[in-house]
Amino acid sequence: MLHSIEEQLLIIRRGTVDIIPEDELLRKLERSIEENKPLKIKLGCDPSRPDLHIGHSVVLRKLRQFQDIGHEAILVIGDFTGMIGDPTGKNKTRPSLSLEETRHNGKSYFEQASKILDPAKTKIVYNSEWLAPMTFADVVKMASMYTVARMLERDDFQNRYRNSEPISVHEFLYPLAQAMDSVALASDVELGGTDQRFNLLVGRDLQKEYGQEPQVIITMPLLEGTDGVQKMSKSLNNYVGIDDAPKEMFGRIMSIPDSLIYKYFELTTNISIAELETVKKDLENKSVNPSLLKRKLAMEIIALYHDKLSAERAEEEFDLIFKKKDVPEDVPIFSVTADEMTMVKLLTLTKLVDSGNEARRQIQQGAVSLNGQKITDDRLNVKLDGDLILKVGKRKFLKIVKKT
Repeated sequence: MLHSIEEQLLIIRRGTVDIIPEDELLRKLERSIEENKPLKIKLGCDPSRPDLHIGHSVVLRKLRQFQDIGHEAILVIGDFTGMIGDPTGKNKTRPSLSLEETRHNGKSYFEQASKILDPAKTKIVYNSEWLAPMTFADVVKMASMYTVARMLERDDFQNRYRNSEPISVHEFLYPLAQAMDSVALASDVELGGTDQRFNLLVGRDLQKEYGQEPQVIITMPLLEGTDGVQKMSKSLNNYVGIDDAPKEMFGRIMSIPDSLIYKYFELTTNISIAELETVKKDLENKSVNPSLLKRKLAMEIIALYHDKLSAERAEEEFDLIFKKKDVPEDVPIFSVTADEMTMVKLLTLTKLVDSGNEARRQIQQGAVSLNGQKITDDRLNVKLDGDLILKVGKRKFLKIVKKT
């Protein structure tokens, strides 16, 4: 049973950056209600990044919202386009993957995405199904429908061309191949991050060229990571992973800057619009301590990917580590992969000190502690088998977590 248009639009608009064009979306929604036929909502996933974090969840959650209001969710695993490599947001060619790698990563992607989507109501397709059989004549026909001038309107291509940096011809084929997904599926709506805006618009254009009604595109904001500056990324260690343990999720969320509290509530939780307004007022009026709002945020997110009991236990463990050791709640997190390392190396690796000599000097002066215990031996080997609170001086804190 499809919801009313007003109810649908209220849900669809939440957190979106662009709906292009909204009047076409309105007409599509009206027709779907009249014909009692759900719209086809397409989301392409990049199989080069199989490990999902809550930054990826932003657009996946929008796809779930479309499921909840009665539309068909289509998750396109880009196993074929993954072999091309999308340079979106990059200033150089992205390395290509083999079909086997993209298939393996795609499976992992869906398993994690199923924590957000309703898997029973999600249609999974691989774009190699229609792209691999295309002949060279088919590719030439497709390429003839888009000009080089329009392709160079894309920011990353434009910048590289201006800076005399190489652009391989096959990279022009990526937006066209992604657009062919929309043609093959006759999608009504395509979702993506703001960095995908150009590619999504190419999908509209190619659908017109192939005689189809063009899709509406909906873009979602890119979520900044826990550092509050860069886009959330595992490589930047500023992420909250969907598969992270509850206690690690809690600590990472507590470390986000206050300026991101509302955005995280809006894009990564299920709280109501009325509750969102309350959060907004609390932040504007400074009537509630931001750390209390971050606690609520952490509890909401953990309950989504684990359960309420796990969220409560994570909060209790957080208090045991932080409150009883006089540690501030917004301590940044630093992930390590080693099982152990020297204290001097740990201090320099985390950049809490500028050099090994400074690390030794701080230790000798009694300015370094680990989990509340003062460190006096600059040759100490530290076992990294649990969450550790590293402190240098009176104000430098870091939570060291073992990356699995």
